[in-house]
Amino acid sequence: MRYASIPFNHNQLGWPAGEHGFPPQRALQGDITADWVIVGAGFAGVAFARRLTEINPGLKIIIVDAHSTRESASARNSGFVIGLPHNIGSSTAELKKANAYRNLLQEGIRHLEKVISQHNLQCNWENVGKYHCQAERGNDRILKTYASHLDLMDEPWQMSDREELYQKLGTRFYSKGIFTPGCVLVNPAQLVAGLNHYLPENVQRFENTPVLGIRYGSMAEVLTPFGVIKTPDVMLATNALSPELRPGLSRQALMATFASITDPLTDEQLATLPPMESWGLTPVNAIAGATFRFTSDRRFLIRQHVIPALKGQVNAAQTYQATQLHQRLFNKVYPTLKKVKITHTWSGIISVTRNGAPEWGRLNKYICTAGGCNGAGVSKQTVAGSLLADFIMKQDNPRIADMLSLGKASFMPPSPALDVGIALSLMKERYLGRKEVNPGASPEG
Repeated sequence: MRYASIPFNHNQLGWPAGEHGFPPQRALQGDITADWVIVGAGFAGVAFARRLTEINPGLKIIIVDAHSTRESASARNSGFVIGLPHNIGSSTAELKKANAYRNLLQEGIRHLEKVISQHNLQCNWENVGKYHCQAERGNDRILKTYASHLDLMDEPWQMSDREELYQKLGTRFYSKGIFTPGCVLVNPAQLVAGLNHYLPENVQRFENTPVLGIRYGSMAEVLTPFGVIKTPDVMLATNALSPELRPGLSRQALMATFASITDPLTDEQLATLPPMESWGLTPVNAIAGATFRFTSDRRFLIRQHVIPALKGQVNAAQTYQATQLHQRLFNKVYPTLKKVKITHTWSGIISVTRNGAPEWGRLNKYICTAGGCNGAGVSKQTVAGSLLADFIMKQDNPRIADMLSLGKASFMPPSPALDVGIALSLMKERYLGRKEVNPGASPEG
């Protein structure tokens, strides 16, 4: 048997743990049986488990994760819980798909709000909307197109120029931006830890328990280093991680993106900026540009720099390079805050599909999956996991039709063709978006 590759990030997560820490779960020791095994304790896996227990509280459900919940891939994102698709389009078919996607994202937010309210889960949940900004001067094509698409969906928006953005964001780096309500900002590490902690009692969790492989017979046998779990059903909530576990053709690929967080600003540093509340900003070019956040505890978060990570592994040298890039970019965006230092840089693995569609549903007799987050994981994967439980358990839910309307992830070629294709795609996007990190760049660079 070819054992599955285990994801590894050689860096430490920087999100504050908060006052409400949750006890770690032990690793699996010994052989057991279960009605369902869920591989991956992120947003999709937890939502799938919770919905399964609502449908049938008598099920014995086990969740295993290769790491601790606080160091999982879901904990490593930037904490944007989006309620609108990033890409909309203007054709009838594109608008229909965008409306279905919006329905799903907003359903995911409602799912999360329900659990947070029920358990008083502390995760810095802030429904403050977000800014979608460009740094390049004089070329408004992308933002104008986005605004026209928002109009077609009857979504409210507000355009701001550089000076108006300065009053909200404390920087004149961006030339224009569109604000849309409906995006929630959150501490994702606290959120996913709390969602795991408050699962029903019939869900048993094991951390630091990587799955090495799955054997098939009268039942599936989920192999871990110190125990085997026999089960009739397995749900893979791993996105493209550990691809050896997924049967059939490859439909997802892995990329790593990096985030950094600063020290909290002092009163003196804060006084150099206009009065600001918490805010989040996404760039018009997601590969070349930078995502920024200003948090309620007066820190800045920067997410920028995307690299291939086909084995789900990131080393210390790659993390160091990202730290240097982020510090230089922060100093450029906030030149009056050059004494503010980055305290942590960490990587997060995202799963991308060739055509932007998810990999969702049954893969074989034993295995189903909800994968292909394409960088929009919190609300999207929450609803994808919950709806998958309805779909598998044959529950009537109108949102299943919305999920199916997103299409099916297309085939990914194997390495080395995949490696070359991803590298060329990233090079192209960095070139097209070069003015998003250097607004004064000439056409030659």
